Amino acid sequence: MPKNDRKRYLLPTLLFAVAAVLIFVSIPLPYWEMELRAPQYPNGLHITAYVNELTGDLFEINGLNHYIGMRPLEEAAQLEKSVSRIAIGLLALLTLTSIFIHTKWVVLLALPAILMPILFLADLQWWMAKFGTELDPKAPLSSAIEPFVPTVLGRGVIAQFETIALPGTGLYLSTLASVLVIVGLYFHRKAYKPLVDAELASVSGNQ
Repeated sequence: MPKNDRKRYLLPTLLFAVAAVLIFVSIPLPYWEMELRAPQYPNGLHITAYVNELTGDLFEINGLNHYIGMRPLEEAAQLEKSVSRIAIGLLALLTLTSIFIHTKWVVLLALPAILMPILFLADLQWWMAKFGTELDPKAPLSSAIEPFVPTVLGRGVIAQFETIALPGTGLYLSTLASVLVIVGLYFHRKAYKPLVDAELASVSGNQ
């Protein structure tokens, strides 16, 4: 096989393989972080979201949320957190399996990796909106704040708090993996579509 042909087939393989590794490595890393700033908290309050748990100043934040009628943050996304590590591991394996599929059906295996960062943020935004808008009207300070939707990325304001929400290392890695998979699909089509078309033409010619 000519050297240029080898490179053409090797490139999508490498891209899919690196993407799978990045997805797998992202599992134990933080996916999202939020800092809440207010004069009475000079060091801020912090939340870090992993795919299977929340960490940080949860005791203090849940205490504040209690007074405005918001449920404890740990109650959010319990199903997602319970299956996330296994699901993302399987997603990495699907991406790796894409190396061995040389037809258009490779898209079905690659699509979950492409969508994962978007789905993570969409699910996070949904839970934040749910918790921020379904406040208990019987809470001590329920009348002091209107229902709200926290900002999932960037700066926002909740009552006297300024919020800063940023992607975590895990989300950066999974997003990079998504980009690599998209690029890999482009080079996959470029490498294998001529072979598939030639095979189909040969079959048609023999009939």
